[in-house]
Formats: sequence, structure tokens, C-alpha cells
Amino acid sequence: MLGVPRGGTGRQILLVFSIMLAAAWGQMNFTGDQVLRVLAKDEEQLSLLRDLEGLKPQKVDFWRGPARPSLPVDMRIPFSELNDIKAYLESHGLAYSVMIKDIQVLLNEEREAMARSRRLERSTSSFSYSSYHTLEEIYSWIDNFVAENSNIVSKIHIGNSFENRSILVLKFSTGGSRRPAIWIDTGIHSREWITHATGIWTAKKIVIEFGKNGLLTNILKAMDIFIELVTNPDGFAFTHSMNRLWRKNKSSRPGIFCIGVDLNRNWKSGFGGNGSNSNPCSETYHGPSPQSEPEVAAIVNFITKHGNFKVLISIHSYSQMLMYPYGHSMESVSNEKELHSLAQDAVKALYQVHGIQYIFGSISATLYVASGITVDWAYDNGIKYAFSFELRDTGRYGFLLPATQIVPTAQETWMAILTIMKHALHHPY
Repeated sequence: MLGVPRGGTGRQILLVFSIMLAAAWGQMNFTGDQVLRVLAKDEEQLSLLRDLEGLKPQKVDFWRGPARPSLPVDMRIPFSELNDIKAYLESHGLAYSVMIKDIQVLLNEEREAMARSRRLERSTSSFSYSSYHTLEEIYSWIDNFVAENSNIVSKIHIGNSFENRSILVLKFSTGGSRRPAIWIDTGIHSREWITHATGIWTAKKIVIEFGKNGLLTNILKAMDIFIELVTNPDGFAFTHSMNRLWRKNKSSRPGIFCIGVDLNRNWKSGFGGNGSNSNPCSETYHGPSPQSEPEVAAIVNFITKHGNFKVLISIHSYSQMLMYPYGHSMESVSNEKELHSLAQDAVKALYQVHGIQYIFGSISATLYVASGITVDWAYDNGIKYAFSFELRDTGRYGFLLPATQIVPTAQETWMAILTIMKHALHHPY
């Protein structure tokens, strides 16, 4: 290590302080921002809530959008807009409660927990599966993980993001090429940190269980498992460097002020339909054309070229749901009874771990109509077992789920995933 020049100590301290200050100021501040929960009585009230997005597309951030009267609507409101939005709700007879009183308080707790974990990891040289990590830390872990488990795991580069970051996939295989395969992706919406953490834990679990757990061993003898841990690397990096609550990717286009496309509205199936938005400033902006985004195109190209995927599981948060196609339509898929029964079994297996209740059903009937989504594309392209998870919780923390819940969430999700994989193994097509 280079020595400190004489007389430079004071300047260095000042420089370090300045860097720390810049880092602190670099992150968007959400002091005073609140998450409000609204329970709409009927379609008329839901329509009034939908109008809010049109009135203030960059001000009202729906964490759970207006879907049906039986489902609560959660929305983050900037402190500067709180009085106006609350007045709007009250004037239209919309009852609301405050779910999160001050978002910045939760963000500060999250950052402090990450800092503590980072110090511990440095001192013990061990990766913590009960902590959140940056993109760099995850990619470094991937390299170490593959090196340590090269008998069963490999790393595949399937493309580059808009900002030219690597898009990586872990392949778990006992050999052979183009065998029946299972796809799992996490983090397509970058602020959903619990999904990345669950994916990492799951990858480790597969390695631990292989050769010990008879079911998993049999699955891997017959099928390959692919896990894409960071489906939206640009957006995820941005949640750490600037805006913790960023959802979309980071693509930009000439003449358009707002940046980013919702990668889970950019798929070909039902593209541009209900539940997506043509306004680039919307959180559900579908992009200029199907698969216009490199992050989506990379998956499409990889899965299509492989040609033998039997299962696709796309992991999101939050709401505690397990769903199957369709999202873009109320139409039932041909094997709806099979998917419904399998979702029920998976949810039962999940519940038995920590007593967490999930609801299940088709996306359009269980959550809301959403067009241009991953699982609809998968199903329409011959992947019979296509599922989407919405992990913990139901709104107490929303996208800011404490790191203390990572391992319990991953443990229960694993049992549901294993149930789906088991069914695919025993019901080949």
C-alpha cells in the first residue's frame, strides 16, 4: 500500500469525507414519502385511482395497482404531493390508511444492515445469504460459486444490457446437451431485491442438496436448471447507486425525456394490451416494440435456440401469490386445471415451511390484467409449466422487505419450486 505523503493527511481526510458526502447525496432521498393503502369499494372508485396515474405519472408510484375491489391498492406518494393526493382521495370518498409512514426510515435501516453485513463478510471472507448485495458483489459471488462447484454449475453469458453490462445465467447440469430444462429468473423489476436474494439462496441450495436429496438428484439426472439471478442488471445497479425504488431498465431514446422500459411488459404475447402503458414516463411502459429491450431479447434468443424448456418460473415481489397464464387475457389456457392443481400443491408445500399463506390462480384473475409478460410468452412458445411468484410480504414493507426475511422467504419458496419441478419430472411432454 502506498504511503501517505507528508502534509497530505488533512487533505486525504477531507477527500474521504467529500466522497462519503457525495455518496450520501447521490442516493435519492425519500424522507417523508409515504405508502398509502386504498380499499376501493367498486369499479368506479378503482377508475378514480387509475386516473391518478394519468394525472401524475411520475408522482404516484403504484406498488400494487388498481385491479379489483377485493385487492388493496398500495401507492408511494412523495412528501411534496401528500396533501394533494390525500385531498383527492378524501374528496372522492376513497378510504385510505398509511402502510409506511416514512420510506427513508426503512431505507436507512436497510443501508445500515448492508454496511454491517459487508464489514462482517470482509472479516470472515464468507458470503452472507441473509443479506442484500450489490450487482458487483453478486457477480463476484457467481464467479466463486461456479469455480467451487464446477462439477455441476457453469456460467453462461447470454447477452448485454442497454448499458452494456453482462447478462449471466447459471446452468446446473449433470451432463448432456439440450436436455429438458427448467428456467428461473429473478429481479426483472430491479427494486424487488428479495427476488435476487432468493435466487442466490436457491442456487446454493441446489448445490447442497444434489446427491443428498433424492428428488432433486433425480431432477438433475433428467433435466437441467438455468437461473438468471439479475435479469435487469442496469436497473438493479441503479437501485444501489441512485434510486432504490427504480423498477424499469435504463434504456433511453432520442426525443423521449423519461427513461426505462418495464421489462415485464416488453414480451410479444399480448404486447401493448391492457395492463401496459404507451407513456414512456409510466412504470408499466411497454417500450416501442416487442422485445425491443436487449435484456428481454437475450432471454428470448437463448430459450428459443435451446428449444427444450419445459418449465419457466419468473420470480417477483410482493403480494404472496403464485400464478399462471394468462395475464393479458381472461381466457383460460388449455391445461388450466393441471396448472391450478399444481399451483395449489406448491402453495401448500410453501405454507408448511413457515405458515405463510399464498393465493393462487391465473394472473388476470388473481392479480390484474397485464400484457406483454414473461410467463404468457413462455406459455405461447410451448413451455407448458409457466409460473410467476409474488414473494413476501403483503404490504407492511412492500419492496423494502428486511434482510431478516430473506432466508425464511427463500426456504418456503424453494419447497414450492421443488413441487413444480417434481411435477414436470413426472409429467414429461
